[in-house]
Amino acid sequence: MSEKILVLGSNGQIGTELVTALRSAYGNDNVVACDIRRPDYETKNAGPFEFVNVLDKEILKEIFQKYKPSQVYLLAALLSATGEQNPKLAWDLNMNGLLNVLDLALAFKTTKVYWPSSIAVFGPNSPKERTPQYCTMDPNTVYGISKMAGERWCEYYYQKYNLDVRSIRYPGLISWKAAPGGGTTDYAIHIFHEALKKGSYSSFLSATTELPMMYMDDAIRGTIELMDAPAKEISIRSSYNFGGVNFTPEVLAAEIRKHIPEFKLSYTENDPRQDIANSWPKSIDDSFARKDWLWKPEFDLARMTDDMLKNLKKS
Repeated sequence: MSEKILVLGSNGQIGTELVTALRSAYGNDNVVACDIRRPDYETKNAGPFEFVNVLDKEILKEIFQKYKPSQVYLLAALLSATGEQNPKLAWDLNMNGLLNVLDLALAFKTTKVYWPSSIAVFGPNSPKERTPQYCTMDPNTVYGISKMAGERWCEYYYQKYNLDVRSIRYPGLISWKAAPGGGTTDYAIHIFHEALKKGSYSSFLSATTELPMMYMDDAIRGTIELMDAPAKEISIRSSYNFGGVNFTPEVLAAEIRKHIPEFKLSYTENDPRQDIANSWPKSIDDSFARKDWLWKPEFDLARMTDDMLKNLKKS
């Protein structure tokens, strides 16, 4: 039987590139992009598209009925910084959207469900260096709280109903194709745009704020590799730690100066995103992902910087 895949939240930073990758692998007609906004990219129009609000369970049910998906990727969410501006909406979207999809996946016998978690599940009392898979998790943003609760629901549906749910705790994601979605790590995307446009950038995170990051090419590849892995190899049913490259704004700026020597970096003080970043890991121990489904990133800081600048110059 051929795969039929739903991607909910397809217009976002991850969804934009995931839809393209999945359509390349499974055929345009077999990957249904779904969002509450009209697609921005021509590639989105290369296959089926449906307007869907994941909080509208009846409309969502109609989509499941229409396509009877074998796989569902649920990407719709409010991110860390945006979520703090409207915490109740963030909780509602991030939590009830997930529960709606899990229930419908059971009802329509969907084979696999993918739901992304985040390093935001960690908090002030989590270890900061090589943060382990299992440790204290005391998130202090509504985004992090919803992701931590979502991980428990994913594991619960696997244990109680045998639903094959898979998840990754994404670090900050860097891409040139789609705009960032309101996260604490977004400086690492804005800095490239401003370096090319103005030759300068004012970072909302301090010079020494080290955070785990990943280039989008690695994130998309890793996500599909996780979903393609045999079920018997998946030992984590909450969400896998997932590592790429770690750096500070100052280190990233130094790499950019290898391409744009005159680039200047300054800093904005008292941005609320700094407090969020201070509670997050500096680096991630992703040994479970490396062992279970042979995860390995391909982009280091130098390769990522070169690729970002090269593509942004063209676009």
